[in-house]
Amino acid sequence: MAEAPVIETERLVLRAHRVADFPECAAMWAAPEVVRHITGRPSTSEEAWARLLRYAGHWALLGFGYWAIEEKSSGRFAGEAGFADYKRAIELAFKEAPEIGWVVAPWAQGRGYATEAVRAVVAWGDRHLAATTTWCMVAPEHRASIRVAEKCGYREAARTTYKGEPALVFAR
Repeated sequence: MAEAPVIETERLVLRAHRVADFPECAAMWAAPEVVRHITGRPSTSEEAWARLLRYAGHWALLGFGYWAIEEKSSGRFAGEAGFADYKRAIELAFKEAPEIGWVVAPWAQGRGYATEAVRAVVAWGDRHLAATTTWCMVAPEHRASIRVAEKCGYREAARTTYKGEPALVFAR
């Protein structure tokens, strides 16, 4: 699969990233409230651009990847969600399985968009991924993402350290 298929939910459209998404994507990844529990520091435009290209590369090389999340009513870029293989330097029995992740723009937080998008991504994965397990990694203090993971069927499977920081690993 060379490009992300379109998935529609009640309020969202999940679609392939476009070059036109870059300004909003870069702004989202530069927002301290977005990255506080992910990287801990705002991303530069260069880093956001590399991330956007990595999303397309996942689809082209692996047949899965991230979707851009678009709010149906406004057409506005609301975030990103999908599966990846980041080849993380951690020891897990299932680390070769696809890792699910999500991020929501500041204006879209608190609206249930992350849960809605992740449920759609999980349903797609159940139909299209060969792997029977998927997993995610969440900062222990990131209660909102822990709730999203749990609502979408993920359960805590391990506690680890990643890049010197504690992390919870959830599996489904």
